[in-house]
Amino acid sequence: MRDSVKILIILSFSFLILELQNRLEGIIPVSGLLAIMSMGIVIKQKYEILAVRLAVKYNKLWVAAEVFLFVLVGATVDLKYAVTAGAFAVLLVIGALCFRMIGVAICMIKTKLTKKERLFCMVAYTPKATVQAAIGAIPLTMGLSCGQLVLTVAVLSILITAPFGAICIDNLYTKLLEK
Repeated sequence: MRDSVKILIILSFSFLILELQNRLEGIIPVSGLLAIMSMGIVIKQKYEILAVRLAVKYNKLWVAAEVFLFVLVGATVDLKYAVTAGAFAVLLVIGALCFRMIGVAICMIKTKLTKKERLFCMVAYTPKATVQAAIGAIPLTMGLSCGQLVLTVAVLSILITAPFGAICIDNLYTKLLEK
């Protein structure tokens, strides 16, 4: 059986598990996402060669899924909220990035990395996009009054951090890292 067919079977089974979770809600607590992750772990443990081949296929599939994700999030954003959120939202994102960089620095205290390498790691962890795009609209779909604001800040964080991270990584790796 081709790996592409195996991917389709695994995806179908994953969707089935998620639907099972929805159907059993209130009857038996089931986490479909944990079940799917467990399935992946078992495949990796039992048949690592297959897991590596499937990972290559999933990475190719993710390229297309990422486009859909970002297009759908972009289509959901109301630019009026971006203007009203304004400077406060930008300051919030910058403040959160500072805390994130401090957290990365703390995590690397006992490592053997040089100060330059640590600085590069701190900068390399600043870009945020996929998670914000994936969960930014959840409060909006739940009907929460803050939903539009949460989505707007999530999109602003993508628009600020992705270019910042890409530019910094591209310009600093030669200056901060050694072979």
